Amino acid sequence: MEVFSGHSPGSAEHGSAGRPQARRTSLLDLRSVAGQVLLLQIVVVVLLVLTAVATVMLQAARDALREGRRESVIAAQSFASAPGVARALRSRDPTAVLQPRTEVARKRSGVDFVVAMNTEGIRYTYPYPSEIGKKFVGTIGPALRGQTVVEQAGGPPLPTGRGTAVQAVVPVTDARGKVVGLVSAGITVRNVAALWMPELPIALGAGAVALVLAVTGTTLVSRRLLRQTRGLAPGELAELYEHHEAVLHAVREGVLITDAEDRLLLANEEATRLLGLSDDARGRPVWELDLPEPVQRLLASPEAVTDAVHLAGDRLLAVNKRPTYPRSGRRGSVVTLRDTTELAAITGRAEVSRQRLNLLYDAGVRVGTTLDVGRTAQELADVAVPRFADLVTVDLLDAVLRGWEPTAEGWRHLRRAAIAGEQRKVPVYPLGEVITFSPLAPQMRTLQEGQGMLEADLRQAHGWRDQDPERARLSLECGLRSLVTVPLRARGVPLGVANFYRRRESKPFEPDDLHFAEELAARAAVAIDNARRFTREHAMAVTLQRSLLPRGQPEQDALEVAWRYLPAEGGVGGDWFDVIPLPGARVALVMGDVVGRGLHAAATMGRLRTAVHNFATLDLPVDEVLGNLDDLVVRMDNEESKAVEGLEGEGVTGATCLYAVYDSVTGACTMARAGHPEPVLVHPDGTVACPGVPASAPLGLGGYPFETAELSLPEGSQLLLYTDGLVEDRGQDIDVGMERLRRALDGSGDRTPEETCRTVIDTLKPAHSSDDIALLAARTRRFPPSRVAEWDVPADPALVPSARARCRETLLEWGLEEAGFTTELILSELVTNAIRYGSPPVTVRLLHGRCLSCEVSDGSSTSPRLRRAATTDEGGRGLFLVAQFAQRWGTRYTSRGKVIWTEQQLHDGATTAAGHAPVDFLLEQFDDLEL
Repeated sequence: MEVFSGHSPGSAEHGSAGRPQARRTSLLDLRSVAGQVLLLQIVVVVLLVLTAVATVMLQAARDALREGRRESVIAAQSFASAPGVARALRSRDPTAVLQPRTEVARKRSGVDFVVAMNTEGIRYTYPYPSEIGKKFVGTIGPALRGQTVVEQAGGPPLPTGRGTAVQAVVPVTDARGKVVGLVSAGITVRNVAALWMPELPIALGAGAVALVLAVTGTTLVSRRLLRQTRGLAPGELAELYEHHEAVLHAVREGVLITDAEDRLLLANEEATRLLGLSDDARGRPVWELDLPEPVQRLLASPEAVTDAVHLAGDRLLAVNKRPTYPRSGRRGSVVTLRDTTELAAITGRAEVSRQRLNLLYDAGVRVGTTLDVGRTAQELADVAVPRFADLVTVDLLDAVLRGWEPTAEGWRHLRRAAIAGEQRKVPVYPLGEVITFSPLAPQMRTLQEGQGMLEADLRQAHGWRDQDPERARLSLECGLRSLVTVPLRARGVPLGVANFYRRRESKPFEPDDLHFAEELAARAAVAIDNARRFTREHAMAVTLQRSLLPRGQPEQDALEVAWRYLPAEGGVGGDWFDVIPLPGARVALVMGDVVGRGLHAAATMGRLRTAVHNFATLDLPVDEVLGNLDDLVVRMDNEESKAVEGLEGEGVTGATCLYAVYDSVTGACTMARAGHPEPVLVHPDGTVACPGVPASAPLGLGGYPFETAELSLPEGSQLLLYTDGLVEDRGQDIDVGMERLRRALDGSGDRTPEETCRTVIDTLKPAHSSDDIALLAARTRRFPPSRVAEWDVPADPALVPSARARCRETLLEWGLEEAGFTTELILSELVTNAIRYGSPPVTVRLLHGRCLSCEVSDGSSTSPRLRRAATTDEGGRGLFLVAQFAQRWGTRYTSRGKVIWTEQQLHDGATTAAGHAPVDFLLEQFDDLEL
């Protein structure tokens, strides 16, 4: 009796069945009919392959189970009936006896296991000894009753795989037929599946062959369809047909198609209109269509035709003919017809328009490249010759050339500003000549009327001929034929006239030419007016700036100076310089640069220069001068930012400045710079070096300190101050410019400042300067020690007479006896004030140079004040007396106190007082001589 239990193992899917499909899908477009058919065939083949594989698997599983049952039963029964098995089961140690025998039986029979067990299902043998003594997994009840059990069940691991798929359990009986034990033999699932695995490649191979055949067949059919439809899908064919119909009937050319028998197959609407074809013309031979003989002959000829012109009625047709199938050998022709009746005239007008547009474009590019009035006028003349005229002259009002605003009073007098063309062959007014036009001349009429004038035949132009009859006669003999004169107007203001001439060899001017000349002149007039306004502003800025710069060298003994100033081509900037004499044989040197250009920069420069003069008059230290300038620039910025919108000018964004004070007595030079390039020092031996003045922030930032540097300059040294335009421009870095400046100054110790300036400018001046250039060269002088007298005065009023005596002796040595009384009086007053109101030490210094300087210094910082004393006051008249007899007087502060100084002009050894006040008036200011 056989008992079956358990489940059949499932079959796995194989992913390789889909790969041919993916490979063929890439060959065809699934949106096409062929692609869709191919996809359907692939699906069908895949289903058939899967069905075949499932059938083989099921059949193999059934065969494997049947064969497994048979082999398991035979193996189990053979071992159970083997001699000695029953006795071994009853022995004291069945495992020791049966384990070797079961392994031998397993290997010989080909099963995966042979297990001997007792009637309770306890294993005595197993391929793995660790499983011996454990409970058998399976059904043993029927076997204990003497039946054979065949089943599917799992179990412990086996050498060939985990779990048992088919196993048989048979009883072991003794001689009396009693069941003394059980024997089980089985085959694992893996071994059962191996029975049907060899058949799987056959099924898959058959499926792959079917897929290849399907793809190949579909591909061949698809290629055939593509050849038939020229690679177009049905939707594309329909769309192509619609486009064909739309283009065929919308195109402005006639289209005819004929077959091999010269029958008309197709004619679009334009061809029907041009040839006058009837509605039933399609399908008829061309000789029955009542066409002109040349057209019939052309349509019936097999030869190709390109742009053949034929007359069809009152139309001039350009005909092209080509075979319809030039490569297939099939006869047929396609003919295109184009109406060219108006093409010649249209083409000519289009070509003229194109040339004039090109000329206007060139005029826009070439006219106005500079802001020079004369150059702009010449560019207008050059651009019109020879493409529009043979000879062009431009006459401008003289005010325009000067940059002034033109007025009607100057219309009759125009200056020849430009000539282009054949002026050598025609006796025209020369360049630069002032021409006085008569009221009837075309030039004067076009100025008065504000529109151009056309003289198609100059022989009939009486006004033009009356202007200068002899010159007109010679011009006509030289071939002048016609004239177009147009006004040059900008912003409604006439600037001059442009005259366009043509000779006999050229076509005379027409009305269209007049309109074109007016357009050309209108564009050029804007450029001329821009140049005129720039000329005016540039001249005004240059005039303003030059009026603000030093006119001449001031009188001083400390330095020999020379300077150069070169304004930029694009507009005047804010560069400035100054040489300011200071008391005590000192000189202040200033070099500055205001950010910006034009009138605003020049005006700002003037304000700063005036401020520097005022600060220098106060004799402030160099760092305080720059600090006050910085505050001034900040205030100017604030004022500009609050200015009414729309007013001319831009806010001051800053400035740079270098301020230096040279003392010719000591040879000391104190300098400070605010964002300005460092000066260059040329020693007497010719070596060039930078003195190392610390760089400080530019003016206008506010709140930054300014560092100073003090140098001792030998006599004959040259100090060079300059603006950045000298060493820096768009095409040159400042380091390169500084190196060029050093090379230009190298070995120039024996040059004069004038020679130094000339050499530097010739070497470093750019061809086209984009920034102002200011240069100041100063060679130092030392004040002669023999002209200096200095001594200390004890702080005792009783010793004032000794100071007057020392002064008198010094003046006698210098030959200034006539100045003795005045100088003694001044010195007496200054020393007395220093002793009474100052603090020690009190020092007197006399300097004999271009003037006589008297200086009294003390340790106090209190400044004296000039006032008018009342008649009852005992004092207060000393400084008044000093101010009357001295040319100038003032106070300067030092680190040790203050210095009160006076200057007296010398003339033939005598001093000249500032004014000739009556003595009685002076004596009325005080009651006694003690001050």
